[in-house]
Amino acid sequence: MTKPADSRAGELVSAIDIGTNSVLLLIARRAAGALSTELERATITRLGEGVDRTRRLGDDASQRTLSCLEGYAELLRQHGSPRLAVVGTSALRDAVGGRDFLDKAQQVLGVRPKIIDGLEEAALTFDGALSGLSCQGPVTVFDVGGGSTEVITSTSPHSSDVQAAASLDVGSVRLFERHVHTDPLTVDELERVANDVELALRTLAPPSKGATLVGVAGTVTTLAAVELGLDVYDPSRVHGHVMTRDSIFAVAERLAKLNVSARQSLAGLEPKRADVIVVGAEIVRRVLVWSGSDRLLVSDRGVRWGLVQRLAETAD
Repeated sequence: MTKPADSRAGELVSAIDIGTNSVLLLIARRAAGALSTELERATITRLGEGVDRTRRLGDDASQRTLSCLEGYAELLRQHGSPRLAVVGTSALRDAVGGRDFLDKAQQVLGVRPKIIDGLEEAALTFDGALSGLSCQGPVTVFDVGGGSTEVITSTSPHSSDVQAAASLDVGSVRLFERHVHTDPLTVDELERVANDVELALRTLAPPSKGATLVGVAGTVTTLAAVELGLDVYDPSRVHGHVMTRDSIFAVAERLAKLNVSARQSLAGLEPKRADVIVVGAEIVRRVLVWSGSDRLLVSDRGVRWGLVQRLAETAD
């Protein structure tokens, strides 16, 4: 049962991240200078379905996403309609026909989604991903999305020390639709995915030796949940979980050997993510090799957390 807002316990702020593969809602409570989770939802709507090929939003994909937003709007009303920030990322950046979708989304939410560019997405990812984690020294944060992958390098966990941020057009949905035509994937298909990711990563300077590598978003958290064998997803076990290079490669190879139907039954794997997870895992593997790291710190947070932190700061 959803809890009503309680202003005596601190202000509520909220954010929605409309991604290529999923739509994320966060309602956070701001009290004593800190943010805590009040409610979170993640829904796979595949807004970016077909966008890499057609450069247009599909009618079915748009309707699935708008229906999701209607459900989120009701949850926000139940929580007293807290201040809200809404952003759209790769699919809305790339697609023709986005204005009609934004108009309808504004009618549903009362707030017009802002289409953010890759660099702003990277900045929000960095701030959000590191919240609640203990890191020191150089940090590299990466976010594998459906349409793009953001990579941010910094000399410290503070956004003021960010050295470089990039948004690469390699995402799990984009590369799945571009290269995958069999189930399970063939070695040749997976190699083509790897080649695209490696070419994109070659445009970036490698991180500092010994930098902490932090992975964020659904692909990375799914790999952690599969490794942990979680029948029910538990963010408290996933956020801050450490995966070794060997364990990441082992999970990725295990997933690649299974067909979609078998992957759908795996503990820790959202069935709607079963088709693209192998491609996402390959992106994670390529980033790990590029970074030179032998371990990955998993973050359950990202753009939505960066957004609510900005909202909280504007109230000061």
